Amino acid sequence: MIAALVLIAAVQGQAREALGVFDSWGAFRDAAPSRCYAISEPVQARRGAFASVANWPRSGARNQLHIRLSRARDPRAKVTLSIGERRFELLAGASDAWAPDARTDLAIVTAMRSGRSMSVETLARAGRAFADVYALKGAATAIDAAALGCARR
Repeated sequence: MIAALVLIAAVQGQAREALGVFDSWGAFRDAAPSRCYAISEPVQARRGAFASVANWPRSGARNQLHIRLSRARDPRAKVTLSIGERRFELLAGASDAWAPDARTDLAIVTAMRSGRSMSVETLARAGRAFADVYALKGAATAIDAAALGCARR
């Protein structure tokens, strides 16, 4: 799992500093573009899927959620993120999803801090339902490490 986190991070950028690995979540800092993020792959790793929570110091953005889906989705299908009893409808492209606004990002990260797992559910292009499930153990620590990594800059 740790090697997979490093590989995911390597695909996303070039000048990268590892800030730590916490259970199934890793925290990294990129020099250009300047950002820090926590990242994990689904419990059952699938073709480049990941969930990340990023901080972008230059734009002032904090705790932005980004999901890379394990399959291309049906363009008419909703994408729903579930953590415990909480449900969040995400904005989505063909293979990516995001919270619709900063308030929802905050609510998602707050739920992640106390949840055990989260799932991202939608329909694939062929019309079949699928879900990517993430363990949340270590997520809060990785999110905090990423926030501190960018606060030092």
